[in-house]
Amino acid sequence: MSAAGTRTPAWAVRPAAAGRAGRVLLAGFAAAAAADLGSLLAGWHLGHVLAKPLLMPLLVAYALTRGAPRLLVAALLFGWGGDLALLFDAEPAFLVGMGSFAAGHVCYLVLFGRGRTSPALGGAYALALVGTVALLWPDLPAGLRIPVAGYSLLLTAMACRSSALGRTAGVGGALFLLSDTLIATGVAEWPQLPRPDFWIMATYLAAQYLLATGAITREQAYGREVIQD
Repeated sequence: MSAAGTRTPAWAVRPAAAGRAGRVLLAGFAAAAAADLGSLLAGWHLGHVLAKPLLMPLLVAYALTRGAPRLLVAALLFGWGGDLALLFDAEPAFLVGMGSFAAGHVCYLVLFGRGRTSPALGGAYALALVGTVALLWPDLPAGLRIPVAGYSLLLTAMACRSSALGRTAGVGGALFLLSDTLIATGVAEWPQLPRPDFWIMATYLAAQYLLATGAITREQAYGREVIQD
């Protein structure tokens, strides 16, 4: 048999190359996350400023190697926009960041489709929304009350509907809600955990990774079903 006959077909090489690239990019995301979280624990602001902008682009690049749907890529990129805005400690930047995250939640909601979620889970999220907004309302700056309430409604809807993609995405949605609730309690000047920024970023990064993983897994499963049909 000739050398040409033993050569691996191009269609077999591409998935393997994508898998290797995906592992490298995921390792890069993990390294950037460790650098960011370590900087927050150490109180090294410059390290946080340098590492945070790398996080979502690396996760997007990894997701693309796994065949991520466009809505997932858009949601992560809007998250990146929110990350960059929140690097600036000013109310206009906070509103811009909240708007960017809100656009990402809309992308997630469309991505989740009409899959069924538990009525009991929906009720629990509704109670959490009403209770949290009611408690935060008096302590929020007057100009942020309506925007925070509207954003909280959208965020809670996203967190609840995320379970339509399975348990992994459902946990991701819950962690996103927790992360942003921690931000809101800081804006309301409630007592905070030690190193609150660390907990905010840790829950946020876990949330985005789990949402991405859940969406990719569902997309791949759907693709296999289409091929079999």
